[in-house]
Amino acid sequence: MLRRAVPADFPEVRRITREAYLRAGHFAADHPYMSVLEDVEHRAEHAEVWVAEAAGKVVAAVTVTFAGQPYSEIAQDGELEFRMLAVDPAHQGGGVGRAAVRQIVEHARQLNGIEAISITSATFMERAHKLYRSLGFRRAPERDWYVSGENILLWVFRRQL
Repeated sequence: MLRRAVPADFPEVRRITREAYLRAGHFAADHPYMSVLEDVEHRAEHAEVWVAEAAGKVVAAVTVTFAGQPYSEIAQDGELEFRMLAVDPAHQGGGVGRAAVRQIVEHARQLNGIEAISITSATFMERAHKLYRSLGFRRAPERDWYVSGENILLWVFRRQL
């Protein structure tokens, strides 16, 4: 179901990510983070952008990175970090996000030197928290952090492999 994105996927990754974040009410359309989310080309150049397909159509996207790489916010040595998980609103609630996270876990298990997965999630992203907890992720509150210049607390979740 998950595969590496190719340039032909980028417009759909951009649309899905934008719509998922806006419809969830996470950010306003003019929030500076939206331009980061929409710059799929930059993400793909500096991290791994993956997509999930259903019936031949891209229905979700996620970015995978590792400690010390440009898109890594919190990964420590021995951790895979994923970010910007977004499911097309038309496909939400059908298990696409759960299946994508499960595949990331399986992928991480096959990587030499990777012992855990870490993710950051804003305190208001409650649906995501429920999903992550159900898949074995646990809060790592000692690693929580605030977005620079904003009063947004980001929680860290971690799953030992």
